[in-house]
Amino acid sequence: MTHTAPGFADPVLPAALDEAAHRCLVAGFRGTTTVPESLKRLVDRGLGGVILFTRNVRDADQVRRLTGTLRALRPDLLIAIDNEGGGIGHLVAAGAPEVPGSWALGAADDPALTAACADALAGHLLSLGITASYAPVADVQSRPENPIVRTRAFGADPELVARHLRAWIAATEARGVASCAKHFPGHGGTVTDSHHELAVDPRPYDRLDLAPFRAAVEAGVPMLMSAHVVFPALDPDRPATLSPRILSELLRGELGFDGVLVSDALEMKAIADRYGEAAGARLALAAGADQVIVAVPDLDVTLACRDAVLDALRSGELAPERVTEAAERVRRLALRYAAPYRPGEAAAWDAEAGLTAARRAVRGAGPLPRPVPGAHVVDLFPPPHPALHWGGEDLLTQWRLLDPTATGTAVAGEPEDAGTVVEEVLRAAEGRPLVVAVCDAGLHPWQGRLRNALLAARSDALLVSTGLPEPGGALCAHGRGRVNLRAVAEVLTGRTS
Repeated sequence: MTHTAPGFADPVLPAALDEAAHRCLVAGFRGTTTVPESLKRLVDRGLGGVILFTRNVRDADQVRRLTGTLRALRPDLLIAIDNEGGGIGHLVAAGAPEVPGSWALGAADDPALTAACADALAGHLLSLGITASYAPVADVQSRPENPIVRTRAFGADPELVARHLRAWIAATEARGVASCAKHFPGHGGTVTDSHHELAVDPRPYDRLDLAPFRAAVEAGVPMLMSAHVVFPALDPDRPATLSPRILSELLRGELGFDGVLVSDALEMKAIADRYGEAAGARLALAAGADQVIVAVPDLDVTLACRDAVLDALRSGELAPERVTEAAERVRRLALRYAAPYRPGEAAAWDAEAGLTAARRAVRGAGPLPRPVPGAHVVDLFPPPHPALHWGGEDLLTQWRLLDPTATGTAVAGEPEDAGTVVEEVLRAAEGRPLVVAVCDAGLHPWQGRLRNALLAARSDALLVSTGLPEPGGALCAHGRGRVNLRAVAEVLTGRTS
């Protein structure tokens, strides 16, 4: 492999093609106040975008200074972040608006409310100098065993998902922020998380969940993100991110999408373990992607991906026309959203929209239960996903803000000695109402065992679900973002402040 001097254009390729290749990259990095020198050199050569994570966020003023520094390096640099709302968000420390996840918005099923939540998120991004949001999730939660989409989806009905996508995209666009529907052509029909291994959706073509993506394209979404999922009905050999049949023929040809198609992160094991990030970058661009994301802060990985693309251009393995076409789409996107940047136009947003939506999403099998003051609250939930930010929210914290007399236990992950936990809970809950909350107990059997053991001893316990609805008449929050937990606590304490 031939490496070029880090700060200079490739000596073999035309300067315009070298810049085009760099426009096709989105890089993660480490830092809150300074920009690494290796990232500056990438920006000098035309880097198309950066992706921010919790590691880049300390507070709102710091984020503004950081995005200002990045924009001073290159005004048309796209500055992006995952910003779905709910329990997944990197801007908690920067004062992000509190909105529920998409499943709760689908449960409330009020597109105007979804638009208000999307507007709040986009307005906040604009105020921080962030110009692109890798949201909304267009996946349909099609299989109960799916481990990664779940409450990130608006629902299990493609038409409902499409309805809320349109509202989200329109509201984000009205703010001048680029939205990105993901993960094409859908991740909700798998039983595998592509962060950990290659996922497969075995359904025939006519049962795939393409309707929301068609709706997103028709709504003018400026970006789509591909899924690291194999669809044998479309291409039995390659995941969508690397498949010309899926990206070029289906998405470009049949759905008519002409915006920027960005890959999901290449370091996810579905790509990294089977192909390697560098080969993944080359194959994704050849297949029809316009940008590839390397989200890890190790810029050597980004440089390896860049070098693989440049080598493929030199050898003729990657057509210059394909990269030039991709870079032109990125350039148009940047001119529309990134430059010129006008932060002064970020008007106020509805700070109460998220809590309103979360309250409307709280549902039970029948009438809502009576308040239970002074309860003992047991919150069972899986540990945070390593690739998705989780702010550490727990039900007990929100509950005690409303009822300081409440006690409780938060169990984040399977305990070593479940029997001891059950004994301690029953002892602490003696003489008190008992509330048992689970989050996707069907995926995490340890939660079901703990719940059942507690119910065997306390048949009067109230059940709460903070994930997908559970059988057995549990009160459903439809998500475990902070406002979801707050809304449940309001119902069961009978208090709002």
